[in-house]
Amino acid sequence: MKKKQISKENTSLEPGFALGGENYRLLAIGFGIIVIGFILMIGGKSDDPNVFNPEIFSFRRITLAPVLLLIGFLFEIYAILKKPKDNA
Repeated sequence: MKKKQISKENTSLEPGFALGGENYRLLAIGFGIIVIGFILMIGGKSDDPNVFNPEIFSFRRITLAPVLLLIGFLFEIYAILKKPKDNA
């Protein structure tokens, strides 16, 4: 019977990051997009609780902000799943 040789090249125990540098930059960009989406959603309250403020139903809060949030979260998924480039 032949004994299998274990390669020493693949058994290195060097600690490293789970993702590459480009992935972390993309994660930061996605996080920025999400923050902008939440900032656009802020506001629209009325000073008097007995008075209705129609500003709560503006295009910015109903359409633009949720679309930016969706884009930001999809961008985060892309940033996590993107394969880092091998420089070796």
